[in-house]
Amino acid sequence: MRPVDILTFGFLAFLFIITIIFKKQIPNAYLFLTVYLSLATALSLLIHFKKRRDGKILEMIYDFIFPTIVVVFTFDSLGGLIPYINPVTYDELLIKLDYMIFNAHPTVALERFTTPIVTELLQLAYTSYYFLPVILGVALKVKGEKTQFDRGIFLVILCFFLSFIGYILMPAIGPRFTINHLQSTELHGIFLRDIIDSTLNALEGKKMDAFPSGHTAVTLVVLYLAYKFQRVIFWIFLPLVLALLVSTVYLRYHYVVDIIAGILLFVLTIYIGDKFYNKLEKSGREELKI
Repeated sequence: MRPVDILTFGFLAFLFIITIIFKKQIPNAYLFLTVYLSLATALSLLIHFKKRRDGKILEMIYDFIFPTIVVVFTFDSLGGLIPYINPVTYDELLIKLDYMIFNAHPTVALERFTTPIVTELLQLAYTSYYFLPVILGVALKVKGEKTQFDRGIFLVILCFFLSFIGYILMPAIGPRFTINHLQSTELHGIFLRDIIDSTLNALEGKKMDAFPSGHTAVTLVVLYLAYKFQRVIFWIFLPLVLALLVSTVYLRYHYVVDIIAGILLFVLTIYIGDKFYNKLEKSGREELKI
């Protein structure tokens, strides 16, 4: 197994145990348990067949499609878990912290800079979050950089899972829901902004996923990996990532303290991720020798 496989099994087990503990409080507990068990079974089968045969389709599923499915399904399940295992939201605290730092509500203060074209461009930058990891991953695979790819996917998935734990520990729905009444203008773009925003709202709803900012943490991990392994892609990503960081507050998805927490989460991911990956990789090599 790759280190990312061990990590995935571990996180699925964590969610499974949490769901068992709070089973009586969670309306769809058995559905979530089935999802986690099915994902673990699917990963076991993928590892089994990948070990016995090579193939481009199987490799694409193993490297790209399945990790995406795991992240999407586990993230989506949080909406049915968090309100029942930790129903208290921390938005009031986050709002106070923002106001203490800036003596204003940042999302409201940014209204003076809103224009349809800026909103459109920042919405596109915000949406790039869903594509940057895939672009970097494809670039590493095309160049045959298997070692870098395996380390990269491990760090990205670890960052996702740590951010999910953050949502469980400190649920928050974000300024677009809590202080929208303080905003004097609505955000509108030119063409795609409203479509993208309404789609994200429909898919995510009130997921209590504001703190820490996963957009910030995961994107910075991808940027770090691009700097280490694909320097040309790093320079292409850099302006997009900077715009994305601004967009999280400008578009009212996050408080500024969410972004600060996301930066700290990025640092934590790299620090513990590299150590954890090296240990898992070393133990894997020792098992192969045996």
